[in-house]
Amino acid sequence: MLKMFTTQLTGLFKRLEEKEEFSFEDGARLLAQGRSIYIYGAKEMKAVEFEALEGAEPLKLAKSFTSVDGLSAADRVLIFTRRSDDESALELAGQLQEKGIPFVAVSTVDAEGGLDALADVHIDLRLTKGLLPDDFGNRYGYPAGMAGLFVYHGLKFTIDEILAEYEE
Repeated sequence: MLKMFTTQLTGLFKRLEEKEEFSFEDGARLLAQGRSIYIYGAKEMKAVEFEALEGAEPLKLAKSFTSVDGLSAADRVLIFTRRSDDESALELAGQLQEKGIPFVAVSTVDAEGGLDALADVHIDLRLTKGLLPDDFGNRYGYPAGMAGLFVYHGLKFTIDEILAEYEE
């Protein structure tokens, strides 16, 4: 089972790299333009928030998101959630839009008009079902956190490159 999961996970990462290539670049550019990058991770996506702030190589400019109070249009927000219809993420997106604060959202698009429609840049996790089949025709093994961390690292590498260019 582990071999099959590894194969499926590798395929997911490859699809993200190929299908979301321009969104990675656009998202990183938008985030790099900010004074600070506030990270919000819903549910299991808190793993991304922790990696950005407490990991071995933290994201430059990153801060934990607590509230839109005190944020300005010079700040940026990066939202990670499992699905694009997540209520807490949609509420946050609406508040950010009201204040004119640019943001990047990362989630699986499950219905039109979710985070993908609200975000300045959206990266689709493309994780609509579990990766492994069971004996009853169902699917399990839904690695949303792993997919989120993959996207985070892709954004971080690109942001680091952009910021390095400005420092030269």
